[in-house]
Amino acid sequence: MIRAIRACKTAAEERAVVRKECAAIRASINENDNDYRHRNLAKLMFIHMLGYPTHFGQMECLKLIAAAGFPEKRIGYLGLMLLLDERQEVLMLVTNSLKQDLNHSNQYIVGLALCALGNICSAEMARDLAPEVERLMQFRDPNIRKKAALCSIRIVKKVPDLAENFINPAASLLKEKHHGVLITGIQLCIDLCKVSEEALEYLRKKCTDGLVKTLKDVVNSPYAPEYDVAGITDPFLHIRLLRLLRVLGQGDADASDCMNDILAQVATKTESNKNAGNAILYECVETIMSIEDNGGLRVLAINILGRFLSNRDNNIRYVALNMLMKAMTVDTQAVQRHRATILECVKDSDASIRKRALELVYLLINETNVKPLTKELIDYLEASDEEFKEDLTAKICSIVAKFSPEKIWYIDQMLKVLSEAGNYVKDDVWHALIVVISNASDLHGYTVRALYRAFQTSSEQESLVRVAVWCIGEYGDMLVNNVGMLDIEDPITVTESDAVDVAETAIKRHKSDLTTKAMALISLLKLSSRFPSCSERIKEITVQYRGNLVLELQQRSIEFNSIIAKHPNIRSALVERMPVLDEATFMGRRAGSMPSSVSTSTVSSINLPNGVNKTSAAPLVDLLDLSSDDVPAPSPGGGDFLQDLLGVDVSPSSNQPGTNHAVQNGTDVLLDLLSIGTPPAQNISSTPDIFSSVQDNKTPLAPLDLLLSPSHSTQATPPRDASVIDLLDGFGAKPPLVPENNGSAFPSIVAFESSNLKAVFNFSKIPGNPQTTLIQAIFTNLSSDIITDFIFQAAVPKFLQLHLDPASGNTLPANGNGSMTQNLKVTNNQHGKKSLVMRLRIAYKMNNKDLLEEGQVNNFPRGL
Repeated sequence: MIRAIRACKTAAEERAVVRKECAAIRASINENDNDYRHRNLAKLMFIHMLGYPTHFGQMECLKLIAAAGFPEKRIGYLGLMLLLDERQEVLMLVTNSLKQDLNHSNQYIVGLALCALGNICSAEMARDLAPEVERLMQFRDPNIRKKAALCSIRIVKKVPDLAENFINPAASLLKEKHHGVLITGIQLCIDLCKVSEEALEYLRKKCTDGLVKTLKDVVNSPYAPEYDVAGITDPFLHIRLLRLLRVLGQGDADASDCMNDILAQVATKTESNKNAGNAILYECVETIMSIEDNGGLRVLAINILGRFLSNRDNNIRYVALNMLMKAMTVDTQAVQRHRATILECVKDSDASIRKRALELVYLLINETNVKPLTKELIDYLEASDEEFKEDLTAKICSIVAKFSPEKIWYIDQMLKVLSEAGNYVKDDVWHALIVVISNASDLHGYTVRALYRAFQTSSEQESLVRVAVWCIGEYGDMLVNNVGMLDIEDPITVTESDAVDVAETAIKRHKSDLTTKAMALISLLKLSSRFPSCSERIKEITVQYRGNLVLELQQRSIEFNSIIAKHPNIRSALVERMPVLDEATFMGRRAGSMPSSVSTSTVSSINLPNGVNKTSAAPLVDLLDLSSDDVPAPSPGGGDFLQDLLGVDVSPSSNQPGTNHAVQNGTDVLLDLLSIGTPPAQNISSTPDIFSSVQDNKTPLAPLDLLLSPSHSTQATPPRDASVIDLLDGFGAKPPLVPENNGSAFPSIVAFESSNLKAVFNFSKIPGNPQTTLIQAIFTNLSSDIITDFIFQAAVPKFLQLHLDPASGNTLPANGNGSMTQNLKVTNNQHGKKSLVMRLRIAYKMNNKDLLEEGQVNNFPRGL
């Protein structure tokens, strides 16, 4: 068969061979041919590895396992591990055979059973067979003890409640002389400590000293050929011992003191010329950083990492950088000593090392070393690769903004970055630079001259061009007259025509985008007032764009040309210098204090009725946290606009109970909401839950494959601040919505059921709103194990809108002894035409294992 498959030239030929062979195997199975059963199973395993279905041969595995001879059992257990997994129900049939083989007189058959159990053990099998495995950990043969320890690891992970049964046997394995058994015993102890606090405390008190002695014996042991790797005795055992010591020493000062001496000995005696030695040193450093504080040891560990950075092996340098980033939280000063070596790693040829080193340099920088380190990074910026410049530029800009000691230094460094990598600078960076320049009144002349020089050599850098034309438009007269000269600079000769040349070059560059050209036009308008002698030239330049295909440039050109030609009396007032920009407000906005979901273009495009200006829409949109896609189309009346936006009837003719009759029209309500004009009225009997309705309509619904979690819904809901509610008190309020009792109109359904979980949906309706359905989901744990970290998610098609409230908890007790609820609200925009449908995803932990289940609900009652 193997030769036939290898001879196939196409996938179709291979499938034909496999189909023919599978048919022959099925015929042999039907004939119950014992002589060829093991051969058939071997062929099935090969077919399985090729990716073809082999489920029809699963029972053959069980028959071979039940056979008496070792060869049949060996092929049977191998097939069991390859063709089945713990989720297969047929696996329950093999439990009795495994129990018999674990008690078999032939140790090789016992080994086969342990190997299979360690690979496919389920929770039920673990509970049934744990006593046999525990007994075999004291078996006379070391290979059986080793396999029993490995099998115990699987059992403890599957059923943590059984951990206490393995504490004493695991502790006894730590005294073994056989290295294989000792390594597996150490790993078992590590896993026991992870799942059982009792095991951790026991091993700390009883085994710490013994482990330290064992590690000392291994470190000082003479040459042993059977365990030697590159001149080091059993580095695998070294590493396992260090890992267990790390677990025991973490959070315990006494245990940490016991191991300090041996850790120092490992750190100083281990050779670092070979990879095995470096692996031990790395594990030793990891242990030193994890146990309780010892300043001398930590300095020694960080020095080891410093030596790693000088290694030629990229992998060693990368793990050293990772560990140094962790060490920054422990001993920053010790890491600072290796600053020069880390900085050299930023210039490494390996991209991953460069990025990791750059992140570490960013953590190292503070007020005392910001100047030399920034200089090094900017110097390297010129020679760095194109793909690395973006990351490097972003980090430098962040460093300069965060640690700048003075404004002149900030401006100088930013000009260097813009000159070298202006095309990689993000918009908010050059915006911030303009804000800083506008606030530094004593540096206006110095800055505009520096930008003029930089423009002459780096006119291809887009961000530099934008800042230069802005500054020349504002402070062009200072450039020409050398105003505000500093001692550190030399005077330059720049004529009025030269200053205009900069803006003209910027607007005529074919690479300039719309923003740059628009800024250049504004600069030209301002220069026409600063330099009256150049007015005609500037007019000729702006006239050229009156017929431009880009509407923005065309409109600016026509308006600016009109100002220059027809309104010289008001031009100087129009183009006065910008007032000082509020630096604190801008920095707060950059830090995220202003909503980012509403863009400038979105706000400016809102067309409000009744004379309310466009900019007044911004607070309203910010208040309700609406994205640009959700701003409703304008309507002829202000009341209709607010009704569409907020779901509240504010028309003058509204006669609903609780309406404030002082509100005459929608515009007045909008002005009240925005604190414009008359303050909002307070005499309202009840306030509707406007925010919840806005939340439900806030985000366009995603398709079925995009899931919405409760955490998202919770975060998106605006805070119910008292002042915000007061702002809304001016609206005519509808009475609070109360779900109606439907009785048996909409019966409950079982929305989801598996071997572990059951979800039941109860339904109710809101009076007068047939499109909206309130769903109460009740979850029950059907298994015998506790479910933790429960997360329920749901998704609906686009014609539905879904809102999820947080669940009542995240833990479900076993065996249905309690339940958990979560409320959902679904609005059907196609009510009466399309039925509800929903896809579910439920994530949870059981026995410290992450599980994920999915399902689709198609059985919603009619009429929802």
